[in-house]
Amino acid sequence: MNIIELLKAVLFGIVEGITEWLPVSSTGHLILLDEFISLQALTDTAANKAFMEMFNVVIQLGAILAVIVLFFHKLNPFSPKKDEVQKKDTWQLWFKVVVAVLPSAVIGLLLDDWMDAHFYNYIVVSITLVLYGVAFLFVEKLGGKKTLAVQTVYDIDYKTAIFIGCFQCLSLIPGTSRSGATILGAILLGVSRSAGAEFSFFLAIPTMLGASALKLLKFLLEGAQMNATATGALLVGCAVSFAVSLLVIKGLMEYVRKHSFALFGVYRIVLGIAVVGYFLLR
Repeated sequence: MNIIELLKAVLFGIVEGITEWLPVSSTGHLILLDEFISLQALTDTAANKAFMEMFNVVIQLGAILAVIVLFFHKLNPFSPKKDEVQKKDTWQLWFKVVVAVLPSAVIGLLLDDWMDAHFYNYIVVSITLVLYGVAFLFVEKLGGKKTLAVQTVYDIDYKTAIFIGCFQCLSLIPGTSRSGATILGAILLGVSRSAGAEFSFFLAIPTMLGASALKLLKFLLEGAQMNATATGALLVGCAVSFAVSLLVIKGLMEYVRKHSFALFGVYRIVLGIAVVGYFLLR
């Protein structure tokens, strides 16, 4: 087992745990990170490339677990601390999450291989970073002038939920940000930042579980095998992303109650321009 590669996996886990929940694109950051600190878990180049495509998705499982832990009571319809009305509301919330995940599930299954072949590169990441950074600034300026009708996650109706799910389809392109696309969509649909962020977290559970299972299954069906270093890197990455996500989710929920997402829009634009400049000049 290569200790250096495991230390790299720790760094990947930190980046995943931070960027998964912020609207800045975790996949985009992981792709860019691999350009600078390449994780070489497998000696064969082609096998390692396939492993990294799987790793960048499956590492999100740690982040999912953080959501489940932090919001377990709110997401648990069987909690003895809830009355019948609250249990009903919880079931309704889960049904809305399931409805919302359908659009990206269908499109993701149909286009997953095509997306991998054409969009997993720094050019696409740079473009989407800048594009959605501008979108964030525009939506925040527009949203600041209108009253948001939906203030809590329970107030989101089925129509709004499925439209948020349609916005999530945009995140299939690396650099877009799943949380960014869904939160932007929620704000445009009249949902408050805190409710939109919370719904985005819950929507991540089935979305990431499905995406991770699909990537891992494809990786194994293609005959790829993981050595001790690759297995260790995947486990370490998941564990670190879980621990970091616990802190980031709490911090983000506090942030959105008092601030807009404009700062993230500026960050995306600056990073996108910096990435293009770096690769053009290197």
